[in-house]
Amino acid sequence: MIPTNDIFHTLHQQVRYITKEMNEKLKDYNLYSSQWSILYCLDQFGPMNQTDIWQYLNVEAPTTTRTLVRMEKNNWIVRLEGKDKRERIVQLTDNAKLLIPDIKADIQEIEQALLKNLSPNEVQLFHTLLKKIGYQGGGVNVY
Repeated sequence: MIPTNDIFHTLHQQVRYITKEMNEKLKDYNLYSSQWSILYCLDQFGPMNQTDIWQYLNVEAPTTTRTLVRMEKNNWIVRLEGKDKRERIVQLTDNAKLLIPDIKADIQEIEQALLKNLSPNEVQLFHTLLKKIGYQGGGVNVY
């Protein structure tokens, strides 16, 4: 049996490699993988408040806020006042909606290249296993 610390070390190294590859591809859009995570989230679930975003992504609130400010300056998202003045609702700009299909296609190319040595059944199993371990989206009910 493989020692657990080897599994998580290998997983960590692979995630670092994948993030590097994604950042390289996303450079064409002036984006980083952390920003893509937010765009993906908003594309999948629609407008969300900032709290739901940082909880879902399991990222500290100040880090998420800094990223959102940068994304707003770059015309990826807009932040609107929510039900009270403290709440901010985040939504995609028209520019983001226009570019997301192209970004998704580029990300899919990366995924296919990374998973090319797995059979379709292994890809499905891999996805199932990833969803079974650990973090489950911070308890935010978006599924």
